[in-house]
Amino acid sequence: MMDRIEEKILKIIDEKRDKIIENGRQIWHRAELGYKEFHTAELFAQEMEGNAETIENLAITGVKSYLKPKRDGEINLCLMGELDALPMGSHRDANPETGASHCCGHNAQIAGVIGAKYALEDEEVKEALGGNVVFFAVPAEEFVEIEFKQKLMDEGKIKYGGGKCELIRIGALDDIDLTVGHHIDPESDAHINNAVSNGFVNKTVKFIGKASHAAGSPDKGVDALAAMGVAVDALNAQRETFRDQDAVRVHGFVSRGGEAMNVIADTVTMEYSVRANNIPAFLNASEKFDRAMRAGAIALGAGVEINTFPGYMPTQPIEHPEVMIEAMKDVLGTYDYKNVDFSPFSEPTTGSTDMGDLSCVMPVFQFRTGGYKGELHNISMDPVDEELAYVVTAKIFALMAYKLLKNNAEEAKKTLSEYKPLFKNKEEYCELMDSLSKKEVIETNFIEPLK
Repeated sequence: MMDRIEEKILKIIDEKRDKIIENGRQIWHRAELGYKEFHTAELFAQEMEGNAETIENLAITGVKSYLKPKRDGEINLCLMGELDALPMGSHRDANPETGASHCCGHNAQIAGVIGAKYALEDEEVKEALGGNVVFFAVPAEEFVEIEFKQKLMDEGKIKYGGGKCELIRIGALDDIDLTVGHHIDPESDAHINNAVSNGFVNKTVKFIGKASHAAGSPDKGVDALAAMGVAVDALNAQRETFRDQDAVRVHGFVSRGGEAMNVIADTVTMEYSVRANNIPAFLNASEKFDRAMRAGAIALGAGVEINTFPGYMPTQPIEHPEVMIEAMKDVLGTYDYKNVDFSPFSEPTTGSTDMGDLSCVMPVFQFRTGGYKGELHNISMDPVDEELAYVVTAKIFALMAYKLLKNNAEEAKKTLSEYKPLFKNKEEYCELMDSLSKKEVIETNFIEPLK
């Protein structure tokens, strides 16, 4: 049974239904890429007006807003949404200015967090909260455009590629005690998202050869493309050595493959991710990846530059997600959705998210809603049920905040008492992340052609 405040929360969000859907649509059509989400961040900041305090430009585009004035010793619960989209310019609704589209469904997260604010800012609801609510729009969850992020790193604007990783590093999450997050699932109406995910490191590889005429004088060149081919073959031969229980995934693409078919390629570049569901396993796979790249370069006499960037940590599930199950049942009980799963633990995923990093330093509740057709990270993604995608999401966010913070934050305190962090503190987390960043260079070994 819902209490009177919970019923009021759902009623307020129903009254704001059209505005919540309008926000979801606007963000959908104005998709932006990581650390460039200026329009979405501005919209979010405008919607946070009336809160006690709003801080902008955290990790370039992040926006953090406190519902009530900050008080020492009070629990701060974060409702978090992600600002960025994917570089998928062929989607029919892609933003023509950015080449991005929300095939990740992050627009639903931001619409949901804003929608939750509409209910929680009600004076009676606010008064019933035994703690503060922080609404946080965070940048750059999708680990794409690595070369752009490397440029930001070189300029000293960021140190880590993932937005939440960067926010942890700069201390923007130091006063947050626990977080509620969301993701879209086109294959389900709603379910708990409480499972281990893969962590990873990212790679950029540059093979350096020597250009020459491919038909007239191939003996005078060093083929960087051939070196890459040998390296990828060597990498594929490593796959037998990966343990099944570690769920290792190694994948990437060639971002530059040469200049012309009749010119021996002097520069070839690749971007790759190396993933596994535990830290030792992705470090092991990372070393094998580097070894394969060296082998390809050495075999052809090419040079190679291997850059490793810290990616994300594996997600640590919540031990007792019952309060989230209760919130989802209360919301979904007012609808007729059938494809709903309230199991406390979901299947492990081989994908990755920087929610994993957050879960290593604080408790993180995550839930999923549907409302989209197609497949995540695919141009087939489209919102088809805006009530489910945006409004139901807002209701679950808001009810989670209330249920965790009512009765002097009883449920939040219980969750914190049960939580076992993977890292003792932020410094230990940053120490590991910094150790993952490295660069290796092997010079070209050119053998002079015969006269």
